[in-house]
Formats: sequence, structure tokens, C-alpha cells
Amino acid sequence: MKLENVWFQHYPEGVRSDFSYPEKTMPEFLAEVAGKIPDRIALKFYHKEITYRELHGLSSVFASALQKSGIQKSDRVAIMLPNCPQYVISYYGILKAGGIVTQVNPMLIERELLYLLNDSGAETIVVYEPLYARIKAIADETNLKTIIVVSFEPNQLKLETDCSFEAFLGKGDGNIAPIHINIHEDVAVLQYTGGTTGQSKGAMLTHRNIAVNALQSQEFFKQEVAFGEESCLTVIPLFHVFGMISAMNLSILNGSKNILLPRFDLQEVLETIKNEQPTTFPGVPTMYIAITNHPDAEKYGIDSIHICNSGSAPMPIETMREFERKTGAKILEGYGLSEAAPVTHCNPPFAKRKPGSIGIGFPSTEYKVVDLATGEEEAPIGEAGELIIRGPQVMKGYWNMPEETAHTLRGGWLFTGDIAKMDEEGYVYIVDRKKDMILSSGFNVYPRDIEEVLYEHPAVQEAVAIGVADPYRGESVKAIIVKKAGQEATEEEIIEWASGRMAAYRVPRIVEFRSELPKTNVGKILRRALREESGFKG
Repeated sequence: MKLENVWFQHYPEGVRSDFSYPEKTMPEFLAEVAGKIPDRIALKFYHKEITYRELHGLSSVFASALQKSGIQKSDRVAIMLPNCPQYVISYYGILKAGGIVTQVNPMLIERELLYLLNDSGAETIVVYEPLYARIKAIADETNLKTIIVVSFEPNQLKLETDCSFEAFLGKGDGNIAPIHINIHEDVAVLQYTGGTTGQSKGAMLTHRNIAVNALQSQEFFKQEVAFGEESCLTVIPLFHVFGMISAMNLSILNGSKNILLPRFDLQEVLETIKNEQPTTFPGVPTMYIAITNHPDAEKYGIDSIHICNSGSAPMPIETMREFERKTGAKILEGYGLSEAAPVTHCNPPFAKRKPGSIGIGFPSTEYKVVDLATGEEEAPIGEAGELIIRGPQVMKGYWNMPEETAHTLRGGWLFTGDIAKMDEEGYVYIVDRKKDMILSSGFNVYPRDIEEVLYEHPAVQEAVAIGVADPYRGESVKAIIVKKAGQEATEEEIIEWASGRMAAYRVPRIVEFRSELPKTNVGKILRRALREESGFKG
């Protein structure tokens, strides 16, 4: 039985399941909003406020400074910042200048950064001052020519050679040389999917992809928000594709006040909710879990929030219920991936929610569940297969990876690698992952990246990394190790050793030593068997 987009029947009158999207870039939408509500606060960062007029102007000044520094169309410019106004200014400035935003996770260490910067070919980076030393340590091994340093206390910033953000802005005048953008073909963002080896791929998101996904989100939630009246609590990182669209770009389309926090500190988040009374809060399950478990959460006025959209990892149903009991808000669990800019599914605010599901398709989004062997036959209702997606938000391909692109984009469909099932109403349930990816605190973690590092330890003969259930992080990384004969190592030693060689969210939190690992008859480690032994099915 084929469903033939049955999920669109859930859309009420007034919410379009499909429509023609304006042929505009996100900077053009920013200019429009700045014209309509110039004095509305666009960004709030502690005591700093920036209006839409100022944001539009500052991003134009940044764009002109980039052009004066030699940036040409399609040059990659990396951003390695926590959430802050300079992030939004840089992002929109890069797009206005015709450059390609290269998203960099600030948690990456030198060896991880080296791969990403060299793969992208970025010659310019905007970096947070406490992370500056990491970039300087590897700069000579990259193509970097310009390093722009952001400090939250700029008067104390002392740089011998590189440029402060304020000084760089001073080189611009806001006059941007005209650039022709083909929104369907020209890449706006390189969104890296994960780690440091050949598995890390730069998803090429066009100007069309990112603008359409923000517009799809706006349409899907249009009955819940009012233009120019909402405020969004943005603690989810903007370098994460979910934060980029659902917090930053959607806020701009809606003329929302974007309340930026650089990291998730529970007490700071609660105090911010109390003082700012945000109305929307995109987040990941670990954030909702932390708030729910705070004994005095209800005293902070969290009932001001009326929309919480959760993504990046499965949401525990019990946590969802308890959070909603305390806040009165709905958590709308959804689904997306970097290759789809990212959102494709969400539990609808206008129809039934099904806890445990990722909901129904966004406007203009088609999907099917197909057989795992060939990907050519649709799976029967309720039976598992690979989820494939088609829509205007699907990426152009992977940066410099034609074979990977051909494998993932087939016949106009994006093959997600996620195993899912669909019910008779078109609601989708993710039941497993075809890939071995671990989802820890909303971050994609690739076992091979961890194993490559573990194998460098002098005591390690064999190593495998798996995800195990964690009530807070969704999954934690567990390393299972066979030691070399005559070598000794403790769990604490392995964890400490790994901590200096990879980002914190990749570090194993559990280490188990064995005399041997289960393998196939050709010697391949049976990773899935190890996962099942640990009591986690995926």
C-alpha cells in the first residue's frame, strides 16, 4: 500500500502543505524585516541589544570589509564562535559578500580543526578569543590568511598580527559590490556532518535550501506565532544546523527577538527565562531533561514558553510529559539532518501528536520508507526500512565527494541512512540507525573517529566504540578495548588520555576491557552484538 502523501490531510485550512517559495536569499529577508520593524530588538545578548536596522547595517559593513580583504564569490569563510551577536553579523555578512559560511564546532581540537579547514579550503575564519590558540597552532598547515578574533571584552584583546572583530568592521563601509547569486545552485553554507576522517562530509546547502527550510518552518508554525511579537531563547548552538535554521533564520523571518546564550548553564537558562519571558524555545532533549529535573523550575515562569521544538536526538516520552506538566507548553518532537538543511518532519501543532514519533512531513516534503537491500521497494505500513526524503530543502551534494553524493542522492531522493517505520496516517518512527553513528547530547559522534584515536594508545590492541543508553545525553560513548600482551591501562587512564585528543562530547565515558571481541568469520568486529550486550538496541 502506498500512502501518496497522506500526511498532508492533517494540514488545516490556512496552513499550506505546498506552495511557491519566494526567490529570495536570507539576507534579502533580513533587509525586508529591517524595513518593516527597524527598531524591533533582533538580538539580545546579556545587556547588549541590537535592532533589526542595526543588524542589517552591521552585517553589510562586515560584508564590505570581507570584500575589501579580497573575499570573492564562493570563497569559504569559517565561523568558530559560541552564540553571540558577532555570529549572526558574520553569518549574514558572509552571505551578503557572496561567500560560503563554513560552520565550525567550537569544541573541536587541533587535529579535528585541521581536517575541516583543509577540506573546506577556508582562507578566513572568525574565531572566539579563548579558542584563538587552537587556530594559531595549526594555521601554518592550512590555507588561512585572515583570522578575525571575537572577544566579549574587546578592550583587553591584544593581538600581534591578527585582527579583532571591531577592527575588521572598521575596514568596511557598508557598500557591497554587486554579486549575482543563483539561489538554486550557489552554495551558502558548508555544514559538516561529523568527525575528522573520511566520514566527515561537508553538506552543500544552497541559498535556496536554507531559505526554504526557514520558510517551511514558518508555515508549519504560523498559527502559533505572531510576526514581530515573539522572543526565542537560543541556547542551542548556531553552528548546529538545527540552531541555524530553527533559532537564527526562523527568528529573522518572524521578526522575533533572539535571546542568545553562549552555552547551556541550567541556572543561567532559568534566570533568563524568568527575566526575558521567551515564547519559543528550540532545544535538544538534554536541555529539557535538565529543566524538568530542577526542583524549582516552575518558579522561574517557564510557562511563558508556548512552543518547544525538540530535535537532534530522541525525546524520552516521560520527560516530555513532565516538562509539559510544569510549563503548559507543547514539546513538538521533530527530525532533520544536515543534508536537508535540516528539518523534514515534526509533530504538528495543529493536529495530533504521537509521542515517540517524529511526526509528519514539512510543507513540500515527500518521504517514503523503502527496503534496506535495494532502496527501490516501498515497505508495507508499519514495517521497518530506510527513510528517504525529497523536497526543496535537500542539499546540493557533499563538498568534493561525488561518490558519496551519488550514494546518498539517488533518483531525486535523499537516502537518510536511518531505519524507520510509518503508520497509516503518515507519522514516522525512527527505530534504528543504518549507520553506526552515536547521538550524544545532540551531537553526531562517529565511532571510527574515536577508535582511530584509541588505537594510538600504546596499550590498545583492539578498540570499538558504541553508544549506550544515557537518560541525560540520549547516548554516551562506551569504549571496549583489548589490551596488548604485557601492557596495562585503567579505565581512568584511557578516559584521561582520550580527553586530550578529541572534543569532550566524543570522549568515552565508560571503558570496558576484554580478552577478545566478537567477530565475523572474516574478522570484522560485530559492533551490533556489543551494543545489544550493553542493553541498547539503538
